[in-house]
Amino acid sequence: MTLEKKIEQAAEFIRQAGVNEVKTAIILGTGLGKMVKHIDVEIEIPYKEIPHFPESTVEFHSGKLIYGKLEGKEVLVMNGRFHFYEGYSLQEVTFPVRVMKLLGVENLLVSNAAGAINLDLKPASLMIIDDHINMLPGNPLVGRNLKDFGPRFPDMSRPYNPGFIEKMQTIAAEEGFEIAKGVYVAWIGPSLETRAEYRLIKVMGADVVGMSTVPEVIVANHQGMKVAAVSVVTDLCDPDNLEPVVIEKILTNAAIAEKNLVKLFRRLAAEI
Repeated sequence: MTLEKKIEQAAEFIRQAGVNEVKTAIILGTGLGKMVKHIDVEIEIPYKEIPHFPESTVEFHSGKLIYGKLEGKEVLVMNGRFHFYEGYSLQEVTFPVRVMKLLGVENLLVSNAAGAINLDLKPASLMIIDDHINMLPGNPLVGRNLKDFGPRFPDMSRPYNPGFIEKMQTIAAEEGFEIAKGVYVAWIGPSLETRAEYRLIKVMGADVVGMSTVPEVIVANHQGMKVAAVSVVTDLCDPDNLEPVVIEKILTNAAIAEKNLVKLFRRLAAEI
């Protein structure tokens, strides 16, 4: 079965479940599931029920596709995402974004948890992603081009929509919280980086490092979607004072920052 046929079957299943045309989709990252509490949920579909969908294997990722209204606007929410380190191919990781295209999605809002390479950033703060570096071992567009979805050589000069970035900066100022802007690098994982790797990442010019987001953003751009992405800074990656990572501490910082992320995405979804 072709990839296009699998995408169509998944999209048709979701339509049959009652999901109408929806313009905005949201991908929620590690420890960032409370956004769902602010959505008037109409439909919940476990990933395992959707044809050809991968299943999230990360314990703090919910694994549900949610449809409902956020600030009066219909949204489609991935509560839990997929990662290359789980053993999925990059095409499998980005399969849901392909399905979103057939459901009418034009705007994609993405969140993730990330470690700060730029030590001016603070744990439990937010950073708008202005650009990224792909250090995953591949690209989801490698192979036969899905010409009905996008061009063979999609432009990536502005992968994150400048208008959305400006709106988010304005929202943060109006809501009274600080928000940084910088570069995200996608690292393979699941092991955390070494001191030497953190030094290398800093030389690359990245401000934060994580294990997701970039594949989805590449595919979204291939399909002509407008993208906004925000990193929740969960820890400092200081190679000269590196402490062992405590996942519980990362989740705690994500939960603190999530309050402002919810404000940001609620208003952004209402205004686009």
